[in-house]
Amino acid sequence: MSSVRQGLPEGRYGRSADERADRKLKIIGSVLGVALLGAVSWIGWDYVAGEAVSAEVIKFEVASDTEVKIHLEVRKDAGVDGVCTVRSQDRDRREVGRADFTFAQRAGRVDEVVVLRTTARADAVELIGCQAAGQAR
Repeated sequence: MSSVRQGLPEGRYGRSADERADRKLKIIGSVLGVALLGAVSWIGWDYVAGEAVSAEVIKFEVASDTEVKIHLEVRKDAGVDGVCTVRSQDRDRREVGRADFTFAQRAGRVDEVVVLRTTARADAVELIGCQAAGQAR
């Protein structure tokens, strides 16, 4: 007769080296994951909190070969004057217009249609960025 070899009795000799290594890797991975999540959150919060003025182009309409009407939604602190830079491009992606628009309303959210003069027919409009009035670019 042949005997069947059985494994070691469970729990008799403590944890194996593989189980200890797995546990250490799980702990290290968890700590690094939490640290990475914290760093990304910090950077994101700093970026969002640092912007006193933000905006987005809702829509635009090419009114003629020399002007574009742009509907902007601007979000800012109520006591801050905001300045947004917008540019337009033609079909070949050459810049045909650029202007700064100031929003001095004492509201936190401003919807306004602005007119951008162009040197040729515009095909696209791009919001370059916004900032509080008086900040250096």
